[in-house]
Amino acid sequence: MDEVNLVSNWYKIPKWFLRLCFIIINNLYCIPTYVMWMILLLPLRKVNPDVYWKIEGYFFHWLLAMVSMWSYSAGYDIVEVGDDITHCLDERTLVIANHQSTADVPLLFSCFNPKNNVLPNIMWIMDSVFKYTNFGIVSVLHKDFFIRAGKATRDKSLQEFAQHLLDVYIPLGRKWLVLFPEGGFLRKRKAVSHRYAEKMNYPKYEYVTLPRVGAMQVIMDTLNRKAVVNNNSNSAKSDVWDVPRIEWILDITIAYPNGWPIDLGHIAFGNREPCQTTLFYRIYPCKELPQDPEAMTKWLFDRWAEKETMLETFYRTGSFSSEFSPNKYHPPKVIVQDYLRYAILHMFFIVSTYIHLKMFLAAYNYYYYLVY
Repeated sequence: MDEVNLVSNWYKIPKWFLRLCFIIINNLYCIPTYVMWMILLLPLRKVNPDVYWKIEGYFFHWLLAMVSMWSYSAGYDIVEVGDDITHCLDERTLVIANHQSTADVPLLFSCFNPKNNVLPNIMWIMDSVFKYTNFGIVSVLHKDFFIRAGKATRDKSLQEFAQHLLDVYIPLGRKWLVLFPEGGFLRKRKAVSHRYAEKMNYPKYEYVTLPRVGAMQVIMDTLNRKAVVNNNSNSAKSDVWDVPRIEWILDITIAYPNGWPIDLGHIAFGNREPCQTTLFYRIYPCKELPQDPEAMTKWLFDRWAEKETMLETFYRTGSFSSEFSPNKYHPPKVIVQDYLRYAILHMFFIVSTYIHLKMFLAAYNYYYYLVY
């Protein structure tokens, strides 16, 4: 009987294998397509850079929508709660969030995907190691910033980040900046955070790690000035322009069910039961933040102390308390994605891949004809 069952079920392919194959294939016809379009449109970047970067923003959004589909199709929903953030969607906003796992960024993709004008105009600040992942080339072309960790390179990296804000963030008209002040995943940094807390007489946290203030201080110092002088080596004189201010701080507390973070493996294989990840929003007007570095450090540490309390409450009761919302509290809302839009985007990337392959084959045949 066992042999009969084995023969009759040989063709049944595990669901996790099908998901993994789909995600790999999805990468193969989406990422190269994005790269090819950006290369083909390079002449437009010279002629009309504003149009080029607007088109790039749409392509970038569509590509990240594919990633949001991976988690959403596995049943990993996102629940929004806390402050209403609709009034800051079109404003320059610094997003800060706690960092627990490799799924934090894909889930933020899913969160931002249905919101208009966010993903096309966003800049991600990430560890330099992500430059060497499958999405590394995408982030390079989108002009995200890769920050280098470690004491030896920290100061130089922060100086490069300040210059990147002046050379890229301002000229390209980007709106949102996304920063993880903890600088790494909870499980990896927890022991280091505890040792630093003992040394500096700070409290030890279980659900977050002590934040690093360096990158946030650079953002505040660079984007809160009235004007800046750009000493362009290609120009005979320096340019002076007004610096757009960061208007809002969006503080996101990411809470996974039962304190068990989803990771990229769960998203790729879909081998975890469907669940909901809760994002608690708190909005702060940037003008209310202290400018003094020591006071700003205290402000950021206070936010992380609140996160520790909030997460302890969430894991104990299953929900956040409205007392942590400084503005009007909005009840939980599940983010709904649009499957029709996903289907249209798939068709766009598939057709684009076909076009690019035909162009490549035509170019190859022409080259072959000339040589041989």
